[in-house]
Amino acid sequence: MNTLFHSVTLDKDKCKGCTNCVKRCPTEAIRVRKSKATIISERCIDCGECIRVCPHKAKKAVSDDFDILDNFKYKVALPAPSLYGQFDGIDNIDYILDGLIKLGFDDVFEVSAGAEIVSDFSRKYIKNEENIPYPIISSACPAVVRLIKARFPSLCKNVLPVLAPIDVSAKLAREKAMKETGLKSSEIGIIFITPCPAKVTAAFNHEDFDEKTVDGAISMQRVYKKLAAEVKKSDNPAQFSKSGIMGVGWAASGGECAALLKDKYLAADGIENVIKVLEEVEDGKLDYLDFIELNACTGGCVGGCLTVENPFVAKARIQELRKYLPVSQNKSDYDNKDDMLRSETLSYSSILKLDDDVVVAMKKMMEIGKIKELLPGIDCGTCGSPSCRAFAEDVVSGKAYMSDCIFIYKETITELIQKVPDFGEIISKTEWGIKDESK
Repeated sequence: MNTLFHSVTLDKDKCKGCTNCVKRCPTEAIRVRKSKATIISERCIDCGECIRVCPHKAKKAVSDDFDILDNFKYKVALPAPSLYGQFDGIDNIDYILDGLIKLGFDDVFEVSAGAEIVSDFSRKYIKNEENIPYPIISSACPAVVRLIKARFPSLCKNVLPVLAPIDVSAKLAREKAMKETGLKSSEIGIIFITPCPAKVTAAFNHEDFDEKTVDGAISMQRVYKKLAAEVKKSDNPAQFSKSGIMGVGWAASGGECAALLKDKYLAADGIENVIKVLEEVEDGKLDYLDFIELNACTGGCVGGCLTVENPFVAKARIQELRKYLPVSQNKSDYDNKDDMLRSETLSYSSILKLDDDVVVAMKKMMEIGKIKELLPGIDCGTCGSPSCRAFAEDVVSGKAYMSDCIFIYKETITELIQKVPDFGEIISKTEWGIKDESK
């Protein structure tokens, strides 16, 4: 398996081995060994949950700095609509877009405009295409898409095969820049202003099916520090905004569903809630729905761990901004639908494969079952694995020892105490530094 770039990284110097991240990771991608966490690259979906729960700030998200702008003759900023909710007292999106120009960008192309195009195309696609499996699941959140590939492969067919707004926006922004400047594609930098690490990872890997469309990704946290100062200075901003209520609404959970104009839909956010919904879809309990929108971050993209504002505050600000906007300003060209669809079918990612040899894998599966029977089954995480099942797998793969389970260790010590005369007393005295006068 090829090594993927991951935005989520670990600073081992800060890690205390507390296992908070181990127990919250949705794909069991983290282990603690020798008092330090490790991230299993193939399993990580870059949802950022470990960043949120780490009390020592040992997990962080890698993104580009502003010096990436020096690599291009013409720079286009692609702000996600969640950026608009980060600023207080703004009644016009153009203040923010004009501020990006002042930071060194030559043009701005709103991802919310791309979102309107995706919404319009999706409405037409769902109406005109036959044999679409229901419920249809949104493909906009890359963390959710990778989660489905890893844990819910039977639902890959339900994922809407439409490009995400960031990809559509990036393609259109590049075409526009090339037409207006006459520059080559390689001379133009399309830079995404991102709210979360999953979108950074998707932008750089594009491993699911799409060609690379973005040249860089700068976190909202990094942009905010400079952009806030420029927004305050601006009195009469230039007019850049070309999106409406539907596109800007994508910033928060439920925005995509609302833009589809469907009645039978469900919107869920937060990785644990997403997993519960996917389990119900897998069990056939939600077949009556037309569409399901899922966001790994609480509140939607406004809750990304690379944002700066409380997601509920940011959502309220965006709702206020939307009052001054038209319903929508962008349409799709359904005749050229190949430009809007992913080039390959979503398929299962075998991140949980025990061995390439099926016979060996089956033997390991049996060993895992036997070991699991010996374990307490309380999934405490003290061993450094997220569950007893995962610990058994780690033992079989040679990445852990049975004695790493504190309950197994305690039983072993108890047996020794019973077998060796005065063993317990000797240990007790040694522990407290008491000299054994009998010797």
